[in-house]
Amino acid sequence: MALRLEDKKAIVAEVNEAAGQALSAVLADYRGLTVEQITDVRKKARESGVYLKVIRNTLAKRAVEGTEFECLTDAFVGPTMLAFSQEDPGSAARLLKDCAKQYQALEVKALSIGGQLLQASDIDRVAKLPTRDEALATLMSVMQAPIVKLARTFNEVPAKITRAVAAVRDQKQAEA
Repeated sequence: MALRLEDKKAIVAEVNEAAGQALSAVLADYRGLTVEQITDVRKKARESGVYLKVIRNTLAKRAVEGTEFECLTDAFVGPTMLAFSQEDPGSAARLLKDCAKQYQALEVKALSIGGQLLQASDIDRVAKLPTRDEALATLMSVMQAPIVKLARTFNEVPAKITRAVAAVRDQKQAEA
């Protein structure tokens, strides 16, 4: 079914808005997936906060113009599924990596973070990026470590004195 010009403009505007708010983008070739499999990928995308769109390449190229994902324009070849990470940089990569394991026909073509084009082989690196909560937990543990060590050091002084007094007491009891 052919799209009218107004529909095409609406799609381009929608994808451009999603690209403007996204932290990273992943392109995948979905050729060979059944409708049920694509529906499952879309369901998982909604659950994980990933904007997922199957879009014509010409419309996708126009949609990413003027965004940091403009570097992906050369990768828009063949059937394209476009995934934008909205919440944390690695969510789209994790989603498509997991789905590619589950569905052999799904193939990651390219990805981009911060205006830099990455190869499909870099998906493991991006998928391993921590979520916001994980990053905050790591930061807090790093910030807390010196304080904990200082508290242990201060606590060690009275503990040493107590052990020394106990040793003297034991020695005097042994002599008596």
